[in-house]
Amino acid sequence: MEEDRMIRLSKRMSKALRHKPERVGLTLDANGWVAVQDLLDALGVTGEELREVVQRNDKQRFTIDGDRIRANQGHSVEVDLGLPVATPPDTLFHGTVAQYLDDIMRDGLRPMSRHDVHLSPDVETARRVGSRRGRPVILTVDARAMSEAGHEFRLSANGVWLTQHVPARYLTS
Repeated sequence: MEEDRMIRLSKRMSKALRHKPERVGLTLDANGWVAVQDLLDALGVTGEELREVVQRNDKQRFTIDGDRIRANQGHSVEVDLGLPVATPPDTLFHGTVAQYLDDIMRDGLRPMSRHDVHLSPDVETARRVGSRRGRPVILTVDARAMSEAGHEFRLSANGVWLTQHVPARYLTS
């Protein structure tokens, strides 16, 4: 599949599995799963195209488990991914742009329209995330201190660390 088509299909899958499943006639279960066949029918794509997007997606956004599929994280619709609390590495990273830096350094990182704040295990991933909106600014998160203070972290299937809020005192730019 050509790259442009793959990107467009990945975006359509994200919208259907993370944000607006009802727009394509889907209903996610409580854990975010939907039947693969239902997604194929809703998007009008083949199983081969779907599997290629899942396998080639650089962020590994989706998981197929038997005859069902879901997004690994980033939902704006209510789902329970069933991820256990995990101990994070000492340091995590978040990519953003300068436009939001003052607010973030004052209020911390908030999930906004999503359920959790997304944190990266390495600088390069955070840089890719931040560069989607312009020139990236990489924030360093003192995840060890947060964890010791009682903040919970969960690790998604594709290696993204999730937490409800990162107070500004745990951030450096």
